[in-house]
Amino acid sequence: MRRRPRRRASRLALNLVALAVIACSVFPVYWMINLSFTPGDQIISRTPSLVPSDPTLLNYVTAWIRPAAPGQTDFPNALRTSLTVVAVVVVFALLFAFLASIALARFRFRGRGVFIVGILVVQMIPGEAMMFTVYNLIDDMHLMNTLIGLSLVHTAAVIPFTVWTLRGFVAGVPMELEEAARIDGCSAQGAFWRVTFPLLAPGLVSTGIFAFMQSWNEFTMALLLMKDENLTLPTWLNSFQSATEATNYGAVMAGSTLICIPVVVFFLLVQGRMTGGLVSGAVKG
Repeated sequence: MRRRPRRRASRLALNLVALAVIACSVFPVYWMINLSFTPGDQIISRTPSLVPSDPTLLNYVTAWIRPAAPGQTDFPNALRTSLTVVAVVVVFALLFAFLASIALARFRFRGRGVFIVGILVVQMIPGEAMMFTVYNLIDDMHLMNTLIGLSLVHTAAVIPFTVWTLRGFVAGVPMELEEAARIDGCSAQGAFWRVTFPLLAPGLVSTGIFAFMQSWNEFTMALLLMKDENLTLPTWLNSFQSATEATNYGAVMAGSTLICIPVVVFFLLVQGRMTGGLVSGAVKG
């Protein structure tokens, strides 16, 4: 009988800790949205308010229409640039990583172990350490300030992790499932696409989300390779800072909120496929 009160007390303590962690995680997002509706004179006030007393949409209008700096692009053009680069990165990263993960998990060939170790080593190298090399390479290819050049750099940065992640998903699918399908009359290709591939859907969605997030939030290489009308959203947001003018923090918060919206929409669209793939494949009801 004494164990039940102890269990209830431990559950209550764990729930309180979980709520505290959630609050600490959610509050910065709430504060960003709160400031995006707050007038500029109230943002710099020494008595901040959890709820704007005089909410306004002027910050969003400023962030959407006005370029962040003279000669720079506006939000719609930066959004178009980011979406184009992200779409290219997700498609090609998943394609290359899918083929490489199949080869690493299903076949035994010379140099396989070295290749896997090489993937791990590449992930340990920070992108900033390769800035000058990447800059010279893209410049020699005459791809500076182009969507193709930035897409190549982002794809190369994403592929190692996607290959490593998908390899684990492919290795986790038993070969016996394909063998059973082949006994039932399927060809090798048919067994793979009808049995194995549906089980890999969660891995493809997970790695696709990672590729999307990494390319969407990447700042260093985009700042190094892109300028003027080809800025991506992170570099566009950074250009609100000026040495000659005061920073419009309301517009910065509004722009940050707008940048988050496509990520939330993308996740809402793919989460159903991610959970659906977990129960599809070998067993049919």
